[in-house]
Amino acid sequence: MGKTSLARELGRRLACDGWLFFYVDLEEAVHPEDVVALLAQQLHPVQSLASRLVQAMGRVGRNVEEIGAYEFRLRVRAELDAGNWRRHGETLFEACATEPKRVLVVLDELPIFLLTLLHRQGKEAVDDFLTWLRAMQQNVAGRGLVFIASGSIGLVPLTTRLGIPDRINHLAPFRLRPWDRGACIACFASLASAHELQLEGSVAEAVYDKLGLGIPHHVQSFFAHLRDDAMIGGRTTLNVDAVDRVYRESLLGPWGQTDLMHYDTRLKDALDDRSHRIALELLTETATQGVLTSTARDRLEAQLAALEGDAQGRVAGVLDVLVHDGYLISADRGHVFQSRLLRDWWLARFGRGHEPLEQRTTAGPGEHA
Repeated sequence: MGKTSLARELGRRLACDGWLFFYVDLEEAVHPEDVVALLAQQLHPVQSLASRLVQAMGRVGRNVEEIGAYEFRLRVRAELDAGNWRRHGETLFEACATEPKRVLVVLDELPIFLLTLLHRQGKEAVDDFLTWLRAMQQNVAGRGLVFIASGSIGLVPLTTRLGIPDRINHLAPFRLRPWDRGACIACFASLASAHELQLEGSVAEAVYDKLGLGIPHHVQSFFAHLRDDAMIGGRTTLNVDAVDRVYRESLLGPWGQTDLMHYDTRLKDALDDRSHRIALELLTETATQGVLTSTARDRLEAQLAALEGDAQGRVAGVLDVLVHDGYLISADRGHVFQSRLLRDWWLARFGRGHEPLEQRTTAGPGEHA
């Protein structure tokens, strides 16, 4: 029920209205050539689109309808190189733009691909790809081809960090908001019905109150842990008195690590090493103290002053990422976690031994001024 599910459901509904829908997962892409090949794979079932690329590339081979989409992708990829991927990518976009039907192309995990490109080829390659992509999207604007770029990490913080935020200024941002209380309770009840389980009293309400925020994946995960607990106990009813125990022992325990570890790993992807360390410090301070105050920020900036020419700017930039990507929100006294589950998990994972920033001198933790 995250961005991927919503994108696919949108595509399904648009297809019912006569659109063509192509979902392209870029997470495995390493080079721009891979992006073009992945798009070609998705377009393969529409012969009028695939044939345009075949005509342009020549050596891909005829009768592409006789091969599968994956083999078509491999053939296309074999013909792409650093000198021709732009031209052939343009061919695909132009084919979509001139298609009689309206077309939606979803480029999912674009930021992950850009990070991979950054690590392998450097900032210039990222700049080059985004500049090309922007030109292509502007060229087909208003001609029946619509794009959605999505990602599990923010595109804005990444391009801002690289100093090229204008490369995506043609895109209109859309943030997926958490569900409200009613939607979470309805989803929980629907999941229980689908699994032929009974709900005792206000168990769905207790789940929402424990999570503190209606992130769809967290609702699904909590349900799965409660379902497993009921099955282990030989029950067909999800009980209210199991909510707190399952939350502490399962969601926050070893079984729940796979559901939440990505909150740490995606920070490593989005930030450089020093900024990642600052993010860990800020989040751990917020988890242990309940709020990240301006005084705590000042202490961290003073601590970093000897390492950073602009410690204040570095901390502010990291905090912007944490807010943009949904870890923290601004509150009366500073910044706090949006999700109670994320705060409790972060506290359990990183809180032990943390020295509150407001109690520190300018020396780092474990050091002496």
